[in-house]
Amino acid sequence: MSTLTVWRFPTVEGAENALDLLRQLQKQQLISIADAAYVSWPEGRKKPKTKDLGSLTGVGALGGGFWGLLFGLIFLVPLLGMAVGAAIGALTGSLSHVGIDEEFIGTVRSQVTPGTSALFVMSEDTVLDRVVEPFKETGATLLSTNLSDVEEARLREAFDESSQREMR
Repeated sequence: MSTLTVWRFPTVEGAENALDLLRQLQKQQLISIADAAYVSWPEGRKKPKTKDLGSLTGVGALGGGFWGLLFGLIFLVPLLGMAVGAAIGALTGSLSHVGIDEEFIGTVRSQVTPGTSALFVMSEDTVLDRVVEPFKETGATLLSTNLSDVEEARLREAFDESSQREMR
């Protein structure tokens, strides 16, 4: 089973600074990273800066399309207003079929704000109780959602199809 884990940091640099810790935990085989990205949101900016990290060992399983969609839903939708509400509702509904629901999106949106950062990690075979403590020492707060094998397959299929279209 895959886990989409979101670690929120109380500083703009926190998520980027935690990348070495994430790599160490992967080397210790406490986490197997399928894909990752982070956001940093400097004070005074309307939206955060985002960075797709891939798997930290090669090409990410989901790619920039997934992270772009997820970050768009979390951070840009409130800025776009009601004009695109129906389309956004359809996208949110389609992500709920893969285990990322409106509650998850709302929680991340309310906690990742100007002056903070967040690390998003799609992982497999995570020993969560052994990963939580080192991250808490960085000041991070954990938000996460688990994806069933079926939801993970749907997610990979959806973004594999979209990446194939982009290549044509």
